[in-house]
Amino acid sequence: MKIKTSADYMSSLQAINPVIYYKGKKIEDVTVHPATAPHVRAAAMTYALASSEEYHDLATATSHLTGREVSRFTHVHQNVEDLIKKVKLLRVLGQKTGTCFQRCVGLDGINAVYSVAFEVDRKCGTDYFERFKKWLTDIQDENLMVVGAMTDPKGDRSKSPADQADPDQFVRVVERRDDGVVIRGAKLHMTGAVNSHEILIMPTMAMDEKSKDYALVGAIPIDAPGITMVFGRQAGDDRRDKQETIDVGKPRFGAVGGEAMIVFDDVFIPNERIFLNGEAEFTGSIVYRFAAHHRANYGACKTGLMDVLTGAVTYLAQAQGSAKGSHVRDKVTEMIHLSETLYSSSIACSAEGVPTESGAYMVDTMLANVCKQNVTRFHFEVARLAVDLAGGFIATLPSEYDLRSDDVGHLVKKYFTGVAGIPVEDRIKIGRLIEAMTGGTAMVESMHGAGSPQAQRIMIFREGDLAKKISLAKALAGIPSRKKE
Repeated sequence: MKIKTSADYMSSLQAINPVIYYKGKKIEDVTVHPATAPHVRAAAMTYALASSEEYHDLATATSHLTGREVSRFTHVHQNVEDLIKKVKLLRVLGQKTGTCFQRCVGLDGINAVYSVAFEVDRKCGTDYFERFKKWLTDIQDENLMVVGAMTDPKGDRSKSPADQADPDQFVRVVERRDDGVVIRGAKLHMTGAVNSHEILIMPTMAMDEKSKDYALVGAIPIDAPGITMVFGRQAGDDRRDKQETIDVGKPRFGAVGGEAMIVFDDVFIPNERIFLNGEAEFTGSIVYRFAAHHRANYGACKTGLMDVLTGAVTYLAQAQGSAKGSHVRDKVTEMIHLSETLYSSSIACSAEGVPTESGAYMVDTMLANVCKQNVTRFHFEVARLAVDLAGGFIATLPSEYDLRSDDVGHLVKKYFTGVAGIPVEDRIKIGRLIEAMTGGTAMVESMHGAGSPQAQRIMIFREGDLAKKISLAKALAGIPSRKKE
């Protein structure tokens, strides 16, 4: 792997020149700009763990394409063990960063496109699979970070891509050439986009033949001509931008994944980087497989975050002298219970994984959707319990400027004192961490990342096999099956 360490990763980002705007101004270097640097550091942790002796086995794999050692974030899952190791790695990364480390979307896109490209070639006689393997080999050897770009703006959601008043509301092919295609449109909410090397574009929904110009999968360098990114705002970003060390809650890492809008203004993709081009019947399979992989991940990375939150509120209770209260112990126990229940969903859908026709392994899709549905409830309940135990002071704390003020600093220290021996500043720091991890941006991402809750409920109902369940009930009740039922 060319990029092996966090330092290598930072240097690689400084060697490219993507067009990125934030608050109306262009960002020149994402590794040092206060808005993006915390997210870069979170992604860098994926490289750091691969370089460490303790986590090397989790963070790396052996490529089935080359036999060389690669990052697990560029690996195509070859068995159940790969799926489970990924889950364990994601939990550790969540614990280390307390936030999104951004490489999961690219990993899940790689695995979805790999298996579907194989099936497209077999049916249509195309050569997408070989193209994709060649591209993926380069990604693995260089150890590049890939942003999986799926979510389109969608415009009027009652209409299909081809029926939009503004056809650019979904990424589309606007020109076909002998050597490739030209695309136009945008992708929204793109996690880790500003600090990735490559974009893997995928369709956002199942499409029909009328929308075949939108049925595209392709790879583009992040700094290709015609690409502009606009970095999104987050709760508390003013504190982050001013590089505050206490009030930001997590000075080293971001609130979530550093999401951005990616705009494609007549961007060219050469044929060798196109992995689906008009075969609309396969768009549903790509979305379905990507979503299942991504939803499975949430039970691991979010568990890591919940571990941090549980530790934070437990320490705060100790600092405040309430740790021995029976109600505190009961609520902390519930936080642990919910975290481990969520983690078990992620492990279960991985342990029940099966091979696709390409040989790449898929998680159990029903259990993956159950896993993400649990995230939309359990993470919020853990956050509620944390806020309950922390108390109202996390919403009314004086600023770190007041803490350090010659005029009022002594008053802040006097009246925010807790248990003797624990510095006031430590109590304030852990309170700010809880505030950051239970605030608006963090919880919105947990709710809507990998698809909003209703998307999982649709899949759970669809895969619930109610006909089989009815037959089981009838058999036990002695009710014969009837053809007309």
